[in-house]
Amino acid sequence: MQSERETIGSGGIGIGSGCGRAGAGRVAGSESAIGMRKSSVIGHRSGVPTIAAARRRRAMRAAGAPRVTDDPDESERQPMTDERQPSKVALVTGAGSGVGRASALALAADGWQVVLVGRREDALRQTAEQAEGAASRMLVAPCDVTDPQAVDAVFERIRAAFGRLDLLFNNAGMGAPKVPFDEITVEQWRAVVDLNLTGMFLCAQGAFRLMKAQRPQGGRIVNNGSISAYAPRPHSAPYTATKHAVTGLTKTISLDGRPFDIACGQIDIGNAATEMTERMTGGVLQAHGATVPEPRMDVRHVAQAIVQMAGLPLETNVQFMTIMATKMPFVGRG
Repeated sequence: MQSERETIGSGGIGIGSGCGRAGAGRVAGSESAIGMRKSSVIGHRSGVPTIAAARRRRAMRAAGAPRVTDDPDESERQPMTDERQPSKVALVTGAGSGVGRASALALAADGWQVVLVGRREDALRQTAEQAEGAASRMLVAPCDVTDPQAVDAVFERIRAAFGRLDLLFNNAGMGAPKVPFDEITVEQWRAVVDLNLTGMFLCAQGAFRLMKAQRPQGGRIVNNGSISAYAPRPHSAPYTATKHAVTGLTKTISLDGRPFDIACGQIDIGNAATEMTERMTGGVLQAHGATVPEPRMDVRHVAQAIVQMAGLPLETNVQFMTIMATKMPFVGRG
C-alpha cells in the first residue's frame, strides 16, 4: 500500500505533510540538543563526560527527550524511518464513469499514479478534475480498447512516461439491449464481445508484456467480472457469456503469470450505484417473471476493495472477490 506521504509530481518525487512533520521533529531535536550540549559543557573534562552529565542524559531520554550524542554529526548519520519511494503506477480502463472513475479516484488518493483510459476524453478529464489535490498524478489517455493499435500506443506511452506499470484494473465493459435470446442481433453480440472480452484481452496482454519486461519484474491485473459471471439475468446472453469468459481469462493469466510475479485476480460486482444500474431502482425483470426494484450499494465500497487488492504484495493475491449490495437477489437467483 502506498504511503499518503509519498507523491510524484511532474518534477519527480515530492514528500508530503507526513514527512514534513518528521523533518520538523528533527529540527526541534537538533535545537534541543544544542541547548543540552551547552548546559553539559561544565560536566565535561578534556572531552570525557562526567558521571553527572551521563546521568542527566539518561534521565532526559527516559523522559522522552531526543537522543543527545557527543558527536554533533551523529544525528545526521541516523537512518530515516520514512520510506521515500516513488508512487506505483496504475492503469484504469473505463475511467470516465462509474466503477472506473471511483476506483481511479481512490487509487490516486492512496498515492498511485493513475493512467485514465476510456473512449471519451472529456469524461476522463472530468475524472481528473475530481481528484482533489491528486490531479497531477493522473494521465489522461483516450483509447478504444477494442483497437489493438490504440492499446499498444497507450502502453508505449506508459513506458515512456513512467517506465513501468504496477496495476491494471481491466474495467471497461458494456451490456446489451434486454431482448429475448432469439431477437439478439449479430451486431449487438459482437459489440459486447469486442469490448467485454477482446478489449479486456488486449489490455491484459499489453500489461502482461510490460510487467514481464520491466525491472523489478511483475505487477497485478484485476479483471472486472460480475455477479453475471456466476448466474445470469433474463435476456442477458451477450453480457453473461462474456463475463463467464472473463473468469476463464482471469484463471489463465493467473497461471501464466506465476513465473514472472504477475498476479491476476477478479472482482465480481453486484449492483454498485452507477449510471449503468440506475434502472434497477425502477424495477428489473426477475427469473420468476416479475419486475422488482433492487437495492444498490455505494460505488465507493467497490473502489475501496480495488485499493485493498492493489495494495497487497505480489506474493499474495485475491483470486476472486464478490462485492454486492447485501439484499440484492443473487443468492438463490434463478
